[in-house]
Amino acid sequence: MPLPLPLPPPPRRPDPDHIPDERELREDLAAAYRLIALYGMTDLVFTHLSARIPGPGHRFLVNPYGLLFEEITASSLVVVDAEGEPAQKTDWPVNPAGFVIHSAVHLGRDNAHCVMHTHTLAGMAVAAQAGRLLPLNQMSMEFDGRVAYHDYEGVAADDNLSERERLVRDLGEMPCMILRHHGLLTVGASVREAFYWMWYLEQACRIQIAAQGSGVPLALPSAETLARTRMQFSNPGPNKGWLPWQALKRKLDREQPDYKN
Repeated sequence: MPLPLPLPPPPRRPDPDHIPDERELREDLAAAYRLIALYGMTDLVFTHLSARIPGPGHRFLVNPYGLLFEEITASSLVVVDAEGEPAQKTDWPVNPAGFVIHSAVHLGRDNAHCVMHTHTLAGMAVAAQAGRLLPLNQMSMEFDGRVAYHDYEGVAADDNLSERERLVRDLGEMPCMILRHHGLLTVGASVREAFYWMWYLEQACRIQIAAQGSGVPLALPSAETLARTRMQFSNPGPNKGWLPWQALKRKLDREQPDYKN
């Protein structure tokens, strides 16, 4: 019988003032791409996860266009400017049109250091509904008052630049947005925070679709219970999502260590 793996040392809480360098940021963003693929939240080679590179000017990391998320590595990420044009030599194309939403959010919010956008079945199904995300479960209740909505205006592209202003306006200071007839978007001060919001927003959407498909009436919590639960899920600031992120990266270190390459 094989011996159990030794437990890793307990992770240490991060310095809230820590600013990651580009290498660290590349590894975290590559990890997020792998995790989005691992947990079934991809749309072939489409959609993006982006991160702002610290320092002067507007520089961002994004995936090379054409790679599956499971193929992304730290070194394969491409530096682009605010218009999504490559700011480094690259053999792979990038998709400036696909970066329109990301650039709007990055430039419109100082704290938008990471932006994630997905086209999942559950996310798109909820985005197709006339109503809103329902507080059907404890996971869902964290999103009460934390989800913005943006109406569909066609494929986001440079021929409708004014949509950027409306998108940023609709998002406001929310960490999450449901893009009607489109998909999900989350924003974080770090990669781990944006991933935390995306993971649980996706779970909330899956719960909603499953519950609605049961064919029985849905039970909603009272306003008092909803308000109390929302407060219990208060945002702990820069450490949001930090603990599960350490566990997820350990999983990748064991199973897909090449993400750091």
